[in-house]
Amino acid sequence: QVQLVESGGGQVQAGASLRLSCTGSGRTFAGYTMGWFRQAPGKEREFVSRIPWNRGQTVYADSVKGRFTVSRDNAKNMVYLQMNSLRPEDTAVYYCATSAGVIVGPWTSPDYWGQGTQVTVVG
Repeated sequence: QVQLVESGGGQVQAGASLRLSCTGSGRTFAGYTMGWFRQAPGKEREFVSRIPWNRGQTVYADSVKGRFTVSRDNAKNMVYLQMNSLRPEDTAVYYCATSAGVIVGPWTSPDYWGQGTQVTVVG
């Protein structure tokens, strides 16, 4: 059974940083794209960032470009999201996600989801 477990969320002041982590288990993630989505209160879930298996071309939503950095450790089946210069509008539940292969174009239907971790930015 595939599981994705997120950690690292919390409440911070605007301008602060947080690092989210996601650990995958239940299968090998070789060849899988991994990444992050988020869902703010009253809004639809939206794409944040993704990184392919070979850590090649990373992709970001325009709203987080220049502030967030995605990375992964394939040996540990982990993906990370370093979030800097956080803003109140970044407040959301952040979900780890993964799909087999390389994603071309919008990533709308991941194969697997985590249960999410809350990030709250105040101030």
